[in-house]
Order: sequence, then C-alpha cells, then structure tokens
Amino acid sequence: MKHLKSPIVLACLVAAACLLPLDALAQANPRIGTWKLDVEKSTYQQGKPPSSETRTYAATDDGGLQLIANAVLPSGTKQPTGYRAKFDGKDYPYSGTAGDTIAITGDGWASDATIKMGGKITQTSHSVVSKNGKRMTTTTKTASGYPINTRVYNKQAERSVPTR
Repeated sequence: MKHLKSPIVLACLVAAACLLPLDALAQANPRIGTWKLDVEKSTYQQGKPPSSETRTYAATDDGGLQLIANAVLPSGTKQPTGYRAKFDGKDYPYSGTAGDTIAITGDGWASDATIKMGGKITQTSHSVVSKNGKRMTTTTKTASGYPINTRVYNKQAERSVPTR
C-alpha cells in the first residue's frame, strides 16, 4: 500500500499544475505596477531633480513592457515620458526629451536601456529591482559615459477595487 502513495501524490501534483494558468507558473515581472521617485535618496549630477515623478509599468499582450511616466519639474511643468518595448535590444518608439527611440535588454529584475535621438545614442541606463521587489534603482549616463543621475523609486502598494 505504501508504494502506491508516491505515484498517487505525484499524479495529483501534476494534475494541479496543469490546472494552473501559465501566468501563475511563470515568474511575474517585478517591474509591473506603479513606482514613485524617492527624491531624497536619488542623486543628480546634471540638472535639478524633479519635484516628483510617478512611473507605471504594464505588461503588453505581446510580451513587452509599457511605461507611462509623469515628472513634475521644479518649475511646476509636467514632463511625460513613455514607451512600449520588448527586452530584445531592438529600437522602439520613445516619447521624452532625451530621444525618440529606446532599446532594452535584460528582464524585469535588471535591464539596460539605450535612448537615441535621430539614430545617435543620447543616454544609457541600468535599472535593478531589489530582491524584495519594493525598490528600483536606475543609473543614467550620457552617451560618453558621464553620470547624469541615480534615481531611486519605491513601489506603491496595489489598490484593490472594492466588490459589491
């Protein structure tokens, strides 16, 4: 009787795994969600820091990532930025003051991005999400490698929608 328990347990585990959606089996992208800039912990070697910045990352249906970012400059001017790209190193349209395309490699935990204007590199950045998924640090440099800033973002708690 004891020798039957192991195959039965294994069969039950396999059946349960087959019932789970594929998304539940895949590791979630920790970048998905809303992030707020921690101005106090960020450093700016060039220019003034924004008064605030909020970034929202969403998964796209083609396996990519969409960013919608809104910064408020010290003057009160709003500065939106955004893109829809994959982690495949190819150029995708980018809307922002730094360039018109972005190419990203890596994954949701750590990535490198290259921003270009008219085909010429203007900035590079390296982003890392902490192991606990609550902090993201992005270091940005000029095309020549000079530091522009190191920005620290804190992930915002997801708000649940009340059910009726």
